[in-house]
Amino acid sequence: MTPQTSHSGQDVPARVLVIDDCVDLHRLLKVRLGAEGYEMIEAVGGEDGLMRARRDTPDVVLLDLEMPGLDGFEVLRALKEDPRLQDVPVIVLSGLDSPGDKVTAFDLGAIDFVGKPFDMAELRARVRSALKISSLMRMLEQRAQLDGLTGLWNRAYFETQWANEAKRARRHDHPLSLAIVDIDRFKDVNDSYGHPAGDAVIQGLARLFQRELRGSDIACRYGGEEFALVMPETSPSSALALCERIREEFGALSWPRHPGRGVTFSCGIAGARGGVPVDPADWVEIADSNLYAAKRSGRDRSIMTDLTPEPGIRQAS
Repeated sequence: MTPQTSHSGQDVPARVLVIDDCVDLHRLLKVRLGAEGYEMIEAVGGEDGLMRARRDTPDVVLLDLEMPGLDGFEVLRALKEDPRLQDVPVIVLSGLDSPGDKVTAFDLGAIDFVGKPFDMAELRARVRSALKISSLMRMLEQRAQLDGLTGLWNRAYFETQWANEAKRARRHDHPLSLAIVDIDRFKDVNDSYGHPAGDAVIQGLARLFQRELRGSDIACRYGGEEFALVMPETSPSSALALCERIREEFGALSWPRHPGRGVTFSCGIAGARGGVPVDPADWVEIADSNLYAAKRSGRDRSIMTDLTPEPGIRQAS
């Protein structure tokens, strides 16, 4: 079996969505592929298949072409036009083994084409292959979103995930906090001790973030010596306490290239105890303004804004 890795780093069973109007085929695949450890999802028609795909986000789709109503080509086209599903590998199953059908299926984005009746051992191998290719593509995509120096997520990843987390917090009325961190007088470190010393400081702070943040938090290198910390399910006061603890630990570190000189950071935080009608870009701007207020007031400190409206105050949505 090829497990898939979740965002938490844990292996979970791969989800196989079968879209076919033949009930007997569902029974067969549930037994034979289910024995491989896959989580099987069944859909008995095109419309049902699209609904299940959008709801359950499968890791691979087995798609019949000949179905009443929405046929396989229409389903395949819809899957590949959906930004959330367009990278899910689709293996087409068809009793019509015509070259024209194969060409159309591949042109629409299918990763494989298997004629019916099929050999089960061959189908299992093709499913494993599709999952491996999908996993490798995700790894390549993930590497493109990692910062090479620190191993943290990069600015592009932050932009996408921050927008998603802000929308989720507002929709579900959950706490959310954002911190923007900037190393104090970083240019002086580079100018006085060289860029390797500066890189060591950046890497040291990144290790602190990785050690102190929860698995659900998102630490990103925002640019240069600046970092962004996305903290879901975290109130502004809790975010402030966490950032202050990390700030104190960072300030106490000794650096081999300049053991007599410590390094500090300043931090700006914006958070809310529940969903708030604040645009994600404005939220970042508030955290950034707090960062520069911390710089102006002496550095080596954190300034926080609680965006939660006071009781009785109505805000425009």
